[in-house]
Amino acid sequence: MRKFSLSLAVLVAAFAACGRLATSHAALPAAVDGQPLPSLAPMLERVVPAVVNINSKTHVRVNNPFMNDPFFRQFFGMQNMPRERVEQSLGSGVIIDAGKGYVLTNNHVIDGADDISVTLHDGRTLKAKLIGNDPDTDVAVIQIPAENLVTLPLADSSQLRIGDFVVAIGNPFGVGQTATSGIVSGLNRTGLRGLGIQNFIQTDASINPGNSGGALVNLRGELVGINSAIFSPSGGNVGIGFAIPSNLASNVMGQLIATGSVRHGSLGAQVQSVNAEIARMLGVKEDQQGAVVTQVRDGSPAASAGLQTGDVIVAANGRPVQNEADLYNAEGLAAIGSTIDLKLLREGKPLTVSARIEAEKVASSDGARLDARLAGATFADVSERARADGKSGVGVANVAPGSRAAQLGLKAGDVVFGVGRLRVNTLAELTQLMKRGLRQVQLVVARGGDTFVVTLQ
Repeated sequence: MRKFSLSLAVLVAAFAACGRLATSHAALPAAVDGQPLPSLAPMLERVVPAVVNINSKTHVRVNNPFMNDPFFRQFFGMQNMPRERVEQSLGSGVIIDAGKGYVLTNNHVIDGADDISVTLHDGRTLKAKLIGNDPDTDVAVIQIPAENLVTLPLADSSQLRIGDFVVAIGNPFGVGQTATSGIVSGLNRTGLRGLGIQNFIQTDASINPGNSGGALVNLRGELVGINSAIFSPSGGNVGIGFAIPSNLASNVMGQLIATGSVRHGSLGAQVQSVNAEIARMLGVKEDQQGAVVTQVRDGSPAASAGLQTGDVIVAANGRPVQNEADLYNAEGLAAIGSTIDLKLLREGKPLTVSARIEAEKVASSDGARLDARLAGATFADVSERARADGKSGVGVANVAPGSRAAQLGLKAGDVVFGVGRLRVNTLAELTQLMKRGLRQVQLVVARGGDTFVVTLQ
């Protein structure tokens, strides 16, 4: 492909020539001064076949208390009323291994799906199998039959610069495969609430609903990012889109393919964003930003590094830490076994310590240990990052097909946050409540944006 090397004068001449020819030929010239007009078409012809459309279906229980009562069902003629509804999600994906049929996409495109189908550029629709997903980075890998597929090569996203030209390819609003162009508007973007571990590429290339999971490519047709989110007060594109860097997506992808799960780094410390009241208590400036350490787990990297309760972490590996999310983000992006340098204030005095990142440790339990009716499921506390984002409850890590837990309708990714009318924040609390041995137990479960009840009888 010819690079964008035409001078400004030549481009101006080209547009002027277009204006002169419009009335007589109604067509663009093939070349100006012997040079062809720049076009993305040759690159897109190679790239587009590697970008797919994804349609996922999720069966969601209808939470109607009357449906559980045989008298009401018969009296109101509700015997045949469906007890679940089917929700569909449209998104995009990128083929990253044609030989094995691996497709990279966003976790939120396939989260909780019972059925995933992939439509290729040539019109074929194939059933997909979930290989693994990681809500913290919003990355998922699915697999389709490897027949006549096209791979999109990966670029080194660390080489991106603000101002580089990029093209976003996906299926916005389900209208069909679409390409939009723009530039890299920013790098290492963080602080977007509700989006887990963050290190986004910002672009002004139009990204709209349905583009999620699609490709952000450079002008060589290499994958530099996975389109993931937009900033929009209205819900439509306003020129601020975000993509997961290809290096991060590739790292997560490798772990998902190898083990089906992802290990993120952790210091083993709980922190809280510094506000004016906390700053006064700690004796630092009221406008001081940072993350104050509230708890240090015994035997953790934080404990080995000498972190103490009351320390205010203000930077991690040279990047400012303005709040608790910044620190959890730095932990999650750091490679397991790497060293992270922390600048902090202790009793108002600056101090620097180094800690070796370890895999995050969360309490987990087999469902059968909680209740025999939950056999086949594994439950675990939500991650420190999820708690920093205001989420709580007990996550369903996995569910064995055909198990008692699967028959109840539980799925990996569900979050149990209540037992009856009682709130549940941790696995320890859930374990304690299940020990009561009640004959009938109602678990309040969140899946995506829905809430429903699972009844154990």
